Amino acid sequence: MSFSSSTRFVIILAIIHGPQSSYASSGFLHDKGDSLSGKAFKDEVMNAMGSMLGCGGRADPNQEKAIKAALTPMWRTLPKTSGRVDRRTLRYLVHRYFMQTSSLMVRGFEPTRPTNESHWGAADILSQMVPAYVESVLESHHSTQNGFTLQDAADMVLMLDQLIFDSEGALLEGVYTEQRKPLHRSLSYTGLQQVLEVYMVKWMIDVEPREYKILFSNRTLLEQVVPHYKDLMNFAKGRIDTFEYSRQQSQSVAQAKTSTNKDSWALTYSFEDAHAIAGGITRSFQSYWQSECDSMKNALVGMDSHSTGRVPLAKFYNTAINSDWRFGESEAYLRELGALDETSSWMGPQVIIPNYLQATSNCIVSTSHYLVCCTNECESLMGDIENAIDAPTALPSAILDVVRSMTSQTTLDDDEAPHLTPSLLQQLESVAKNHGGMVPLHGRLFAQWLHYVFPRECPFPHRTGAVSSATPSQYGSDHVATKEDMLKHASNASAMSLSVGKDELHWMSQWSEDEELIVDYSSELGSPWKRRFLVVFGLLLLAGGALGGVVGRSGSSKAAEGNGAALHSHWV
Repeated sequence: MSFSSSTRFVIILAIIHGPQSSYASSGFLHDKGDSLSGKAFKDEVMNAMGSMLGCGGRADPNQEKAIKAALTPMWRTLPKTSGRVDRRTLRYLVHRYFMQTSSLMVRGFEPTRPTNESHWGAADILSQMVPAYVESVLESHHSTQNGFTLQDAADMVLMLDQLIFDSEGALLEGVYTEQRKPLHRSLSYTGLQQVLEVYMVKWMIDVEPREYKILFSNRTLLEQVVPHYKDLMNFAKGRIDTFEYSRQQSQSVAQAKTSTNKDSWALTYSFEDAHAIAGGITRSFQSYWQSECDSMKNALVGMDSHSTGRVPLAKFYNTAINSDWRFGESEAYLRELGALDETSSWMGPQVIIPNYLQATSNCIVSTSHYLVCCTNECESLMGDIENAIDAPTALPSAILDVVRSMTSQTTLDDDEAPHLTPSLLQQLESVAKNHGGMVPLHGRLFAQWLHYVFPRECPFPHRTGAVSSATPSQYGSDHVATKEDMLKHASNASAMSLSVGKDELHWMSQWSEDEELIVDYSSELGSPWKRRFLVVFGLLLLAGGALGGVVGRSGSSKAAEGNGAALHSHWV
């Protein structure tokens, strides 16, 4: 998946048509996000927010309930002020919701994007301005209040869901128009299959109109450009069947006799039906495509002979040359994505497995509003920790009690226990020491600790703004490594199989003491001066209690012990 479908199309057409195809393909790597006009995009957003503004009906109560149920476990562990969170926390919450539920990376909510108190993040393409529009509406409801509630978070998700759904409808409407199918007329089962075939190709790859014509007129070329084309068409057919089954189940035989909805019993489909099926494709596509992600992970794990969650770049390129075309990103692009560890003098540059799997180079679908990526396996691990801790911070011992009972699925056939080495136990204590004895669950240092405990599942957390989420088309043609560069690195592949343990390799050489709290913890941890004062004051109380126990009566001693216990309870 390292070579995008658009890139493969360019290469194939270049071979078929010769030199002139280079000019013809100049738009192939054009990112959809750059093609939206300001007015059109703003209109889309305002339409999507109609229900929030009171211009339309409220969202489906069941959908809203499901969203809140998914958000609540995370919400409970977020630090709040008067029951509210700041915009950075809201953004973090929404990003994780979409990654957990459908592996969608919504543009503008990427964790790599810097934010501050007045801006959601730099908008390098128009579609990444979504958060600014959303916030302008949300803040109109909170002009005299600070922060956002759980309901606001649910509204944000609902708006983005609607925005995504509307964008799918626009694409689907274009396919209807091209096939001269009136929107008001129902389609047969076969007619709907024809529409979805074209829809899925246009959804997955972004090329010029005349280049789509070349694709659809040459079935062999189409199957070369679109990965697993026949399987994808079967997937689309399965979504139609799922929709049909659900529709039939929703009506009894008695209702059918009096039903005015002829489509539901005649195997015909309105535009609204087709739109609902297209929406189901987006939300279920990652689970269908996960087998490809698993295959890629298995290949990477096979190269990780020391269980460090890292693959020497030499091995990575050696595999790309000899057996697996997918591992072809350039060294510079891997560095840009944050998928390269260059801190080891022993191993040289290494590809970080979870960072690579989560990189945008491996997102199979890239649209104006979102990308469909591989599952972030660390989300389920983090979810288990959040459910058990149920608070923004925790003692190291409480975290260890939870983590010791967890396992990670390294491959389809192998579960792996957490890597809880003595050095990692010390590192967790060190993280807590930096924060008055408690570990913030939503901080960079804890995420870094989780990466080394689950090195093949949890990505290494870079500081915000240090890496990017540029897609191959955004990065440019240099996203693919040259054959010369691959061969240069691959020549050292055999030397990378060292018969030494992880500790000898200094496998944690990338560890950094730089903390960065992902959300606002001021309500939980307070200012550094406040924390120091409380610690010093607590020590003085304990010292005074101990002295009283020596020179005073036993009753005074017990009272002092009570004071000390109360202080300890406050910190816990």
